[in-house]
Amino acid sequence: MANLIIICGPQAVGKMTVAESLRDKIKYNLMMNHDSIEISDKIFGFATPAQREFNAIFREKAFELAIKHNVDLLFTYVCAFEMPEEKEYLTGLANLFQSNGGGFYFVELSADLETRLERNATPHRMEMKASKRDVEWSKSDLLHSTEKHRLNTNNNEIWFENHIKIDNTTLTPNEVADIIIERFNLVANDKEEKEYRFGV
Repeated sequence: MANLIIICGPQAVGKMTVAESLRDKIKYNLMMNHDSIEISDKIFGFATPAQREFNAIFREKAFELAIKHNVDLLFTYVCAFEMPEEKEYLTGLANLFQSNGGGFYFVELSADLETRLERNATPHRMEMKASKRDVEWSKSDLLHSTEKHRLNTNNNEIWFENHIKIDNTTLTPNEVADIIIERFNLVANDKEEKEYRFGV
């Protein structure tokens, strides 16, 4: 039985660093949204039809294998909450893991725009996400997405039974990870480091 924890929120809100902290505390495996984006960009080019298709297949297969091999998984994701197909996609993931005996947990992060713009250019972000190294483009994309999409739920809007909202503007990744663990009563796996963060 595999659990899935989705760390969701707008660009540069801190999804990756929170997920990394949570990974190290509970020994879950981590697939960042940019893992599939960067490899599909590298092979098929930026935002091409082949890139989009490969990106989707990469993720679908990772979820399938996590369930098959009982691998608890963290996944970072940017959601446009105004789009019905987003809820359909996320609900499908919830049903997939729960129907196979696992748990589904949805963590929604938010931070003010000024904080996100600062985080957008951090060295760790540049190191881990090649597509963000053009900082001016990345900043423009962040601002455009913020204007075009609703990247957080509205007040009192809850999509899932296990859905927590955290404003992490002034919180460290470790503090956020601890809140998530306490809220969902998560228990750390008994794994060797190489089983959940090999090569990190």
